[in-house]
Amino acid sequence: MSKKKKGIKKVLRYRRPLHLNVGMIVFALIFVYMVFSVSAYVRRNKVQFYEVTEGSIVSNKSYTGIILRQEEVKYAENTGYVNYYVREGKRASLGTRIYSVDETGKLASFLADNSDDTAVLTAQNLTELKSRLSAFSLAYDSTKFRSVYDAKYTLEAQVMEYMNFNTLDTLGKLTEEAGIMLEQVAADRAGVVSYGIDSFEGFSQEEISEAVFDRSTYEKAITKSGKLMEQGAPVYKMITSDLWSLMFPLSEEDQESYQEKSNLWVEFTGRDLKASGSFSVVTGSDGKPYGKLDFDRYMVQFASQRYLDFEVAAASAGGLKIPVTSVIEKDFYLIPKEYLAQGGGSSDSGFYKETYSDSGTSVVFTPAELYYGDGENYYIEKGRENGICEGDYLVKPDSPDRFLVGPSGSLKGVYCINKGYAVFKQIDVLASNDEYYSVRKNVTYGLSVYDHIVLDGTSVQEGELVYQ
Repeated sequence: MSKKKKGIKKVLRYRRPLHLNVGMIVFALIFVYMVFSVSAYVRRNKVQFYEVTEGSIVSNKSYTGIILRQEEVKYAENTGYVNYYVREGKRASLGTRIYSVDETGKLASFLADNSDDTAVLTAQNLTELKSRLSAFSLAYDSTKFRSVYDAKYTLEAQVMEYMNFNTLDTLGKLTEEAGIMLEQVAADRAGVVSYGIDSFEGFSQEEISEAVFDRSTYEKAITKSGKLMEQGAPVYKMITSDLWSLMFPLSEEDQESYQEKSNLWVEFTGRDLKASGSFSVVTGSDGKPYGKLDFDRYMVQFASQRYLDFEVAAASAGGLKIPVTSVIEKDFYLIPKEYLAQGGGSSDSGFYKETYSDSGTSVVFTPAELYYGDGENYYIEKGRENGICEGDYLVKPDSPDRFLVGPSGSLKGVYCINKGYAVFKQIDVLASNDEYYSVRKNVTYGLSVYDHIVLDGTSVQEGELVYQ
């Protein structure tokens, strides 16, 4: 058996030589590259940019002012029930019947018995009420809820005036037949009639103070038709001039903005109405400055109001328009302008910096990018490798004078990405609102129209590569 085993030959499997498929290798490499590229694109920080445009913005400032005008309060000559014939805010000429007084009180009961079919509001009445409600709704401020009560009382008085006016016109003959004798009171001079009486009739600009603008203490009495009026009580007031003034508090910033202004354009809140007023500054009784705007139009539109919300239209500032979100603030070294030099065998700007070695002290030209220049200094970047750092000494060209790097200042600016990486560009702000800055154009080291800047200035760093 052992001999037979020795005669058996061992069979080995043939191994084929490995043949590399070049096409498959190339395809695999392309596939790996595509996977890597897609993965890198998904993971990388996507920076949104904004293209700088040329434009202007207008920044309005809001105020609440108090209205001063020529007003005369009229008082009841006798006790009785008052009924008005002229509506709130209407003009009345000399001799116009303003109201009547019923000493017996019969007129009120007579109107109650006969007003069901005759006391109606006309289409014009309804239009005027809707207009007043619309104006109040547009100007409503939830922080000034007291204005709701003022509007309510004014509307109630206006409706009563309409009802009584329309009823008396219809029932004129019936009242005569009923033997109701009325004392008729006519206007002793021409003007605009108002039934809201407060404590500011005859108020002068010299009395103005901060307390005047505390509306929580403001009270206005509105006289209604059918009310029992005591002799000597205020029954209505007559506004005798179309000239009126609007006074408002001024901050230090306001004084600087308006110091050279003699006129201001005003837009009244909640009304599609703009007007130009003569502007002046008045010192109040508390020693503080207040703005005064004088108008000769639109008095009638505000005859029922004492306080008025408005905006002063600032001058339109033209320049380059950029988003507020793009703007950042960055610190720089301040280097005196007389230390600027050119060297290194090129036209690059920089400074001569002292360096120290075992062989001694030497002066080396160090290029530096200038970000801004004011009257005395250039602004250069902080912390750049192989650049200029705090504690370095700079040497003035052709002079032994030395400057120790250390003083710094900050600039507002944006990151420009025209070259594919973030470069800081300083800005000079002309005006601003909640969304945009208007910045000066044609500024050295500044922005130009069509530059691409980072929309969120805090999302990148100086020199960072940016994919648009």
